[in-house]
Amino acid sequence: MKTVRQLLEEKGHDVKIVSPEASLIDAMQQMSANNIGALLVMEDSKLVGILTERDFSRKSYLLDKPLRDVRVNELMTRQVAYVSPDYTNEDCMALVTEMRVRHLPVLEDDRVIGLISIGDLVKDTISEHQFIIHQLERYIYSTPE
Repeated sequence: MKTVRQLLEEKGHDVKIVSPEASLIDAMQQMSANNIGALLVMEDSKLVGILTERDFSRKSYLLDKPLRDVRVNELMTRQVAYVSPDYTNEDCMALVTEMRVRHLPVLEDDRVIGLISIGDLVKDTISEHQFIIHQLERYIYSTPE
């Protein structure tokens, strides 16, 4: 089972961020332009929240004002589930299932070094299972010497 550090080495450490004071419209445009489902909300290089498509879809209608006037800090999730680079894929899968989240920031020494999504975890799991299947097929179909 791979660690988060190994997953980030393959995926990359690029993380899209937004300020808590940014407009919601700008944040949603950034997500759309980058084809992503979440932005880390950072203030002075400190993680203060996460803004996801789910936050937008489930919370924006509760505000009694036009979307153009909404700030990120009004909709962001403040209690952010996160992992360290030493977590395994299995640890992360358990956490996203338990916490019902789709994105896990990766922190090392209180510094954001990446972001893992449930899609990254599923892709890695499938890849690992395909490798095991291939190895078993080779074993089963190999001719004895």
